[in-house]
Amino acid sequence: MTHEADPDLVGIELGLFVRALQQRYGYDFSGYAPASFRRRVTRLAQQHGGGTISSLTAQVLHHPDLLPSILDGLSVPVSEMFRDPPVFKALREEVLPWLASFPHINIWQAGCAYGQEVYSLAILLEEAGLYNRTQIYATDISPEAIRQAEQGIYPAKEAQQWSRNYLAAGGQHSLSDYYRARYDLIKIDQQLARNVVFAQHNLVVDKVFCEVQLILCRNVLIYFSTPLQNQALALFRSSLSRGGFLCLGNRESLDFAPVASEFMPVDAALRLYRLSSIA
Repeated sequence: MTHEADPDLVGIELGLFVRALQQRYGYDFSGYAPASFRRRVTRLAQQHGGGTISSLTAQVLHHPDLLPSILDGLSVPVSEMFRDPPVFKALREEVLPWLASFPHINIWQAGCAYGQEVYSLAILLEEAGLYNRTQIYATDISPEAIRQAEQGIYPAKEAQQWSRNYLAAGGQHSLSDYYRARYDLIKIDQQLARNVVFAQHNLVVDKVFCEVQLILCRNVLIYFSTPLQNQALALFRSSLSRGGFLCLGNRESLDFAPVASEFMPVDAALRLYRLSSIA
């Protein structure tokens, strides 16, 4: 006979788990949206902790080598190349011409997951003749996501949909020009990674690391509580140069955020915003 978990007890366990990660390793998940965070922790407890969050907490405290798997399980690295093609078409048409005015371009892809959108962005820049003077900073909280992003290896079954996305985003060639297929995998041409720095970065505790002209952070903030969303948006605002662009996910918005008054919508439906040039 099975029994439903006591929600009060689960709440205590979650609090202790969050505190353990923060005090032992410096990762603060206290501001994450409770429902989705609980689901992910519960799944990790089934995989690593003998079914209970308390057991998972003990495993995390006493086995640091487990941390990368834990961080990977707590992040949500879901993406595809040229996801939401109208967004990439808008970047091509609205943002890249402005970026072309800079002798050196810095772009931050925050929450890069497994790198599909990073390589999509590199292709846009390559086709616009801008990539040789661009530095892309691709960051994620998950070391496993970063490792896979650096490899640029994906299931071949995804290529057909990605090719359709690429063409819908205004692609000038064939997506197959940018990867090699072998067996049931494709590997992205590593020339596309030549100006990418892949690195771990925690939007909760890490700070500004450079000034950039474009930030993409799509479908990451939806997993944050409102205060934590506002904290991340303030970080993005501090990282952007005057007139810089911010691109969020289609379920995210600047509406009601404290920094909203400093941005103007370029395309509100596509969640593309621009920092005021006098900010």
